[in-house]
Amino acid sequence: MPIDDLSRSDVVTADPDTPVSDLGAKMDDENVGSVVITENGSPVGIVTDRDLTVRVLADGTDPTDQTAEDVMTEDPETLETDAGFYEATNLMADHGIRRVPVCEGDELVGIITADDLTELIADEEQQLADVIRAQRPEY
Repeated sequence: MPIDDLSRSDVVTADPDTPVSDLGAKMDDENVGSVVITENGSPVGIVTDRDLTVRVLADGTDPTDQTAEDVMTEDPETLETDAGFYEATNLMADHGIRRVPVCEGDELVGIITADDLTELIADEEQQLADVIRAQRPEY
């Protein structure tokens, strides 16, 4: 199944010069754990809730002086829309990441998260369990 069928198209984005406090507020308002930082529709970075905790709060840095560009992970790993489930999970495992922007060429078109993939696996397992329940004898 291509990632394009699994990813979310409503990606929360911001510009590199967005203040860190705005990023945190945006994550809270949108109920997400990351903001993809874009320039001209292309992902140039990603800021996660963990980034805000580790790179701002734990460092004791004044958040009013910080922008997305200061705390983002630059050049994030991305997937093309035709990538598959296993390519996504391998990329996440190989790089220790939980969120991957999805692109068509250089253009951001979605995002896939470890939570999305876990939910898909759980749904598939539930369907298998339903088959097993339907075919086993009653006790």
